[in-house]
Amino acid sequence: MINQTLILIQCQDAVGLVAIISNVLAAHELNIVTMREFVDEEKGKFFVRVVCTGDLTDKDVLKKALESRLPQQAFVMVNPDLRKKLVLLVTKEHHCLADILVRNYFQTMQAEVVAVIGNYDNLQEFSKKFDIPFHYISHEQKSKEAFEDELAHTIAQYPADYIILAKFMRILSPTFVAKFKGKLINIHHSFLPAFIGANPYKQAHDRGVKIIGATAHFVTDDLDEGPIIVQNTKSIDHSYDVLHMRTAGMEIEKAVLSRAIQLLTEDRVILHGNRTIVFK
Repeated sequence: MINQTLILIQCQDAVGLVAIISNVLAAHELNIVTMREFVDEEKGKFFVRVVCTGDLTDKDVLKKALESRLPQQAFVMVNPDLRKKLVLLVTKEHHCLADILVRNYFQTMQAEVVAVIGNYDNLQEFSKKFDIPFHYISHEQKSKEAFEDELAHTIAQYPADYIILAKFMRILSPTFVAKFKGKLINIHHSFLPAFIGANPYKQAHDRGVKIIGATAHFVTDDLDEGPIIVQNTKSIDHSYDVLHMRTAGMEIEKAVLSRAIQLLTEDRVILHGNRTIVFK
């Protein structure tokens, strides 16, 4: 197998950055296979994802060599961990959890599910079929603070790179979100127009919606307004009843969430304010 080196860089934009990076890599006898870059001209920020082949003897030496040639305070990452750790948060809906656990079982993700945590125990037996630890943490008869403290304590037992809200139907407080900043990923239905509250598919059906969809995004203090990773839609027509709309929506949710996980675990997503840079 050919040795590959993955390099992620964020820094202030400047003339000749691609040439600088190429020269440093050539000096370390690394051959560039792919280089995807993006410049935010308004904010003067440069982003790049580079994949190289060749024998890398010391990634810290390469990191320092790049930092010494790039603008000050450049962020450089060389060969981040290849197999990311995931903790899944669930409530009662099984479709996203089932899709992820099947992919995890057959090792088709560049990730490992290390635990499932639910505020109901409905999905406990299913999770155990895949030998995944399940933690039941009820939110009932508890303050929001007490529930989230218990949730955070349980998550902290695992070395999670990302915490996936696989249809976890609880609104998280700013305090909790801050503890896991940049790690919380959510999936939600997105309609045009958007429908909130109970029975969104019934609301959409009553309005004669012609497009249904889903969005995977980072969780922030603003409900369902965090940086978007993946979105997808499906055109429908008058023949769809509420059940068929819900079924189609669930399929889109699974596809969007699995795609987001793939992009994240392959280190193709960079947070940039309330946006994401996604190198495909």
